[in-house]
Amino acid sequence: MRRALAVLAAVPLILSAAACGSDGATTGATTGATTEATASGAAGAPSGVKVAGNVGAKPTVTFPSGSPATKSSYEVIQPGTGTGVKAGDRVIVNLTVYNWDGKTNAVAGSSYDTKAPETIAVTEQLPQVLQEGFTKVKHGGRLLAVLANDSVTQQQATATPAEPTKVFVFDVVGTQPPALKAAEGKETGESIKGVTVDNPGGEKAPTLTTKTDEKAPKELVVKTLIQGTGAKTQANQTLVVHYTGKIWGTDQQFDSSWERGQPAEFPLAQVIQGWQKGLAGVPVGSRVVMSIPPDLGYGSQAQQGIPANSTLVFVVDVLGAY
Repeated sequence: MRRALAVLAAVPLILSAAACGSDGATTGATTGATTEATASGAAGAPSGVKVAGNVGAKPTVTFPSGSPATKSSYEVIQPGTGTGVKAGDRVIVNLTVYNWDGKTNAVAGSSYDTKAPETIAVTEQLPQVLQEGFTKVKHGGRLLAVLANDSVTQQQATATPAEPTKVFVFDVVGTQPPALKAAEGKETGESIKGVTVDNPGGEKAPTLTTKTDEKAPKELVVKTLIQGTGAKTQANQTLVVHYTGKIWGTDQQFDSSWERGQPAEFPLAQVIQGWQKGLAGVPVGSRVVMSIPPDLGYGSQAQQGIPANSTLVFVVDVLGAY
């Protein structure tokens, strides 16, 4: 599925949706009303694509004969009856995507196959048809989107070869709650010997001190300072966190999202091993302190502000996960 979406690789939606794929999957449920998709509030002639099946099950999509659409469009298949989606929301969807090449029109992947809904931020980084389309549906609704190469910026078009037109069917499951501002919960009294963390309370940044004569632990050490009450993070999720990082023994700070005034957001699977191992399973709302040995950090490779073979210490607030 990731290969099929390479034309829009710079769009966050596509990066997220690509993770759900199972190449060669077949179309699913055929019951329910059939609706012909036409452009609705978006540029482009009627696409002629038809969607059948009930919301909440993998759809069946029928393509017209002839060449694929060259204009992007969207159609509200089912409006839904729940809360409306608005700009800025992180909408949770089940999605199915097809490569409309005018030949096989193969399904590229579906979250109904992987049983793992995706979360998409409805922001200006999405193609315009999706920005508009998502705000026309409510929870429980179904949206069809045809994304042709006219939805790709000139810079993206220059950097990547043309791809088949993509057809998405989105079933809106709900909306991701906004991330916290800081850790929330009960202080545990836990600590790492040689490391001090001051918790000022409220939405203020904690103070991390790592100047110590204690020997750095050889293994990963993770201690929960504030026990959050949210859902536990999963290894395949994207996390929203505030953090400060210092070098063991020197109190040398090399990074802090608090000082930048903006939480960090990243797929947990794409950061250093110490973070992957230390943050998986941590309840949202928690504050943890981690001592990460070199082999789970940057090893013998020096980084900006981080000498080679450093033991890293982080205090991390887990503010959200999706």
